[in-house]
Amino acid sequence: MRPRHSSQLSDYLAHETGGWRKKWKGRLPVALLFPNHYRLGMSNLGFQLVYDLVNSQPDLVCERVFLPENHEPPLSVESKRPLRDFPLLLCSVSFEHDYLNLVRMLLAGALEPLASQRAAFPMRQPGQPLVMGGGVATFMNPEPLAPFIDLFVIGEAEPVLPRILDFILQQMERLERRELLWELAKGFPGCYVPGLYDIGYHPDGTIASMAAPAGLPTRVGKVIMQEPTPAGYSRIMSSQAEFRDMFLVELGRGCSRGCRFCAAGFVYRPPRLWSGQAVVDALERRPAGVERIGLLGMEMARPVDLDAITSYLLAAGCRLSFSSLRADAVQRPGLLELLRHSGLKSAALAPDGGSERLRRVINKGFSEHDVLESAAALCEAGVANLKLYFMVGLPTETAADLEELVELTRKVRERLLAVGRARGRVPTLTLSINCFIPKPWTPFQFAPCASVAVLKDALRLIRGKLAGQANLKIQAEPPEHAYFQAMLARGDRRVAVVLLAMAKTARNWRQLCRDLGVDPAWYAMRERTMAEIFPWEIIDHGIQREYLWAEYRKALAERVTEACDPVRCRRCGVCAP
Repeated sequence: MRPRHSSQLSDYLAHETGGWRKKWKGRLPVALLFPNHYRLGMSNLGFQLVYDLVNSQPDLVCERVFLPENHEPPLSVESKRPLRDFPLLLCSVSFEHDYLNLVRMLLAGALEPLASQRAAFPMRQPGQPLVMGGGVATFMNPEPLAPFIDLFVIGEAEPVLPRILDFILQQMERLERRELLWELAKGFPGCYVPGLYDIGYHPDGTIASMAAPAGLPTRVGKVIMQEPTPAGYSRIMSSQAEFRDMFLVELGRGCSRGCRFCAAGFVYRPPRLWSGQAVVDALERRPAGVERIGLLGMEMARPVDLDAITSYLLAAGCRLSFSSLRADAVQRPGLLELLRHSGLKSAALAPDGGSERLRRVINKGFSEHDVLESAAALCEAGVANLKLYFMVGLPTETAADLEELVELTRKVRERLLAVGRARGRVPTLTLSINCFIPKPWTPFQFAPCASVAVLKDALRLIRGKLAGQANLKIQAEPPEHAYFQAMLARGDRRVAVVLLAMAKTARNWRQLCRDLGVDPAWYAMRERTMAEIFPWEIIDHGIQREYLWAEYRKALAERVTEACDPVRCRRCGVCAP
């Protein structure tokens, strides 16, 4: 144990309230890995919910493990034990850039990284754990991590994870690894064991076949839950989390809007908004003295439920925070009143597309007028720092679209200046610009990613046009990072060799790709056809490929699609009888 990392873990615990402290004796130890730093992991509500779910099982003890800040071997937060002491690892993966972190954690923990090389009986040999994967990145596309993971749980953990863990607890010492995995894949929904599936390839590199052994489904369906009571909420409060000392509550899962770039909006279908009562029940469980509330969800609550939530928060004297707000939801009267009362100093809007035309292409569903009015309303409510999220490199994007992005920014800035001067304080405007990355299970899964050169040119144009503007900041994702993520987002098992090589060496990733015969442009920049089999289609989200293709064609024709209504809509196939 190295003292610096150990001291840091003690500091984390000293700044936490809540959580679990369980003795190991007589219990199966489970390590819950978050392949990024503590401050991010403890602001991830899904991670906290799984931590509580596992520790609620009396015969299990679950401890958290985060990516160390200083490249030391990872240790658990609660008992400072190394990964080798845990026969079962649960890995929560939210983003593609965390794939590499996960492999690095396995290696730094002195574990065998490749599932095929681990010992037959995890309980009998330290350092040979059963490794399970979950999190939204893995049920968008698990294949880049397939060689490292014994078992993926596809979908939402609440309905199935306790039963899976109970089976593992009963059988882990008796059954050999492959037999245990076979029984899990056969007996539990959402269980995908990559090692049991064979992938065949055409000479051109595209997938020719996905073969499942007899008795297993050809495609693994996801698991979803219905409305919880109460809604999901923080189990641990930490002053060292990204959302420091903030009580997080979930508004729902999924989104009805159908933005064509957003994978979460499709893989979480059908969209589910929790009732106002379920959210209020969660809010009532916040620790005494906690006033800062974060409401998490891709979509705002229904008006009647939002009224109930805001009424409760106002009466309780709570202060509200959002990660970002839809422009067409900001001006609801009850919400604005709560924002004023909360003294909210920072807020974000996400136009994503810089022009009206591009917002039709991506099916964003609100106008320049919505953006301008919402920015002004937030400023009037006391917001001093407003962030606008945009993307560059979107399908069909032209220089004219970038010029409109610049012009929209100027208009927002002018509105903020006018309102701010009247109030005696001019807000700061920040542009946060990300590079578009085509994601699985979206209509844009067929689209090419723009080249690094094109993305750099777009960012250069925006910076040049907006240079010298007071009270305006520009933050931009490096295109090179986006290119790497684009390779992983639509990657298959063959890119895993790159991840393993990167985890073992400090060499440049492009050079490693060349040496290993992996072409990142083939994964990132190639437009797909309707006929091609995709690696992520080993999963079945219920979404018809024909629907996604039709939406892609509508995007290219600049046609919009109305929001998803699970009661009446049968377009995509998820809600088909």
